[in-house]
Amino acid sequence: MIAFRNFALRRGERLLLSQVDLALHAGWRVGVIGRNGCGKSSLFAAILGEVEADQGDIDLPGKVRIAWVAQETPSLPDPAIDFVLSGDVEVHAVLQAEAAATAAEDWDAVAEAHQKLAEINGYDATARAGRLLHGLGFPPETHGKPVSDFSGGWRVRLNLARALMMPSDLLLLDEPTNHLDLDAVLWLEQWLLKYPGTLLMISHDREFLDGLSTHTLHLHEGRAKLYTGDYTSFERQRAEHLRLQQIAHEKEQAEREHLQKFIDRFKAKASKAKQAQSRMKRLAKLQGTEAVRAERSFRIQFAEPARLPHSLIRLNHVDAGYGTDARILHDVGFGLEAGDRVGLLGPNGAGKSTLVKTLVAELPLLAGERVAHPDLRIGYFAQHTVESLHEGQSPLWHLKQLAPNAGEQPLRNYLGRWNFVGDRAFESVDGFSGGERARLALAMIAYLEPNVLLLDEPTNHLDLDMREALAEALADFPGAIVLVSHDRHLIGLVCETFWRVADGHVEEFNGDLDEYAAWLRARGNEPRAPKPVAPAPAPKPVARPARSKHEVDQAARRARQLEARVAELAAELAKVESQLADPAIYGNDGGIEVAQLGQRQEKLAAEKDKLEAEWLAQLEIAEA
Repeated sequence: MIAFRNFALRRGERLLLSQVDLALHAGWRVGVIGRNGCGKSSLFAAILGEVEADQGDIDLPGKVRIAWVAQETPSLPDPAIDFVLSGDVEVHAVLQAEAAATAAEDWDAVAEAHQKLAEINGYDATARAGRLLHGLGFPPETHGKPVSDFSGGWRVRLNLARALMMPSDLLLLDEPTNHLDLDAVLWLEQWLLKYPGTLLMISHDREFLDGLSTHTLHLHEGRAKLYTGDYTSFERQRAEHLRLQQIAHEKEQAEREHLQKFIDRFKAKASKAKQAQSRMKRLAKLQGTEAVRAERSFRIQFAEPARLPHSLIRLNHVDAGYGTDARILHDVGFGLEAGDRVGLLGPNGAGKSTLVKTLVAELPLLAGERVAHPDLRIGYFAQHTVESLHEGQSPLWHLKQLAPNAGEQPLRNYLGRWNFVGDRAFESVDGFSGGERARLALAMIAYLEPNVLLLDEPTNHLDLDMREALAEALADFPGAIVLVSHDRHLIGLVCETFWRVADGHVEEFNGDLDEYAAWLRARGNEPRAPKPVAPAPAPKPVARPARSKHEVDQAARRARQLEARVAELAAELAKVESQLADPAIYGNDGGIEVAQLGQRQEKLAAEKDKLEAEWLAQLEIAEA
């Protein structure tokens, strides 16, 4: 259990939290929510002991193991899979000792390492690390790449995988879905549902919170209030709480007014002095219930385009990529008309951003044609847009670059509608949060009055209120929209059709997001039938011995039997691997089960390989 007792926390002169008294119990999955800057990350830092409470304290169990995602990843030469493995410090140390002993041919030390691995359930650690990498979108061929070869977004994923690899009783995740695609978010959600410890997660993704949270911790105006249930349940409870608070306040105000009138009327009369005094005491005892203060709700808008032709842009038989040696998409046929709302689905690296950049004409075509209407006006939010803002410059300066002849007051009025009010319009973006930078980038796009919006992960760093405002604005936008996002709530509210980008192709997906999630799970679990490997071509034709009809029939029958058995083995192997991927079996008492499953996995794989070889040989005879 984690207990906060009269806890208060400051950052500089600013009071973030005060009078926090609550307890979080083992096994809870708690969504920590609140507007940007309310103290969510500071609360995590206090739990980790990185900052001290200004008042009160936090009680944690003495031997609690805490896992969290590091904010920085050094540029290491270590392979990605070793970096992830190092999250389990004990297992990693034994594996390194085993490798060193093997290199030194110290077989006693090797045997000792093997015994230690069995004791700490470490035999399948490398496989577990590989599954974490695979689930977070790393193809198998990248597992051996040095950490230094990965970009910033992929290093964030490596840090997340390393945190998930850590044996822990308490897991702290701060915006874990940022930098993930929808496929990886869906995988992470399933992994966390099986996590046996206590989970605290800061997130602005309401679908993610709804899928995981057993409780919701709301930080607001220096207070922390715990609600039972997911984010949707929190919204209902908070609305009811505010309604009752307002009723109580109005009732109290009416009583105050009645008491004050009696006091004012009779306090000077001796005959009524006792009654007046009694009412004065009653008035002093009233608690002073606060009125519900209306929270400033964001309201943003994309202006009506000056011109909105019906057919806006089309790609015909397009090959797209980064050169002839880096061709990502093949034979793409994709078009946008006024009112289209398209969500792009598919894993990172499949080509979603490539398709968007091709629509923008940021990438030259490798084949085919791009047809755009003369009145086409694109608003493009790329994943790097937030980082491309000019350091040291203000929101007003950025807007003046788009409209150098516009007056200052109209530009300030416009920025005010995007919540850059007063002096905020003149402040340097250096001190802005990621959410404020993203809001400024969207404001600049909206100012250009586009008729097509191409948005590649626009919600990273946006809080829940801003995401709701963006969803409402996009729903009212009359032009065409192409949206890439891991935020299922936003996609579900905005998009009407979905296109899947995978395996070099772009094709319409006939279904909604729930069906896409089901399709992903089915694709990940179904056993894949082995594919025959064509024999290497011989330099000269070789005469084959003639086969009798009986031999051919026997070979065909045997091939069918082997094919069926190989499929069964593949299914069994997939089931075992699924069990090994379940974090629940790696508890204190799971060592025997893990060892048995590991042995079963090896036996099934060996039998499957042997029968596949025989199947191919029989198939060759039958087809000959």
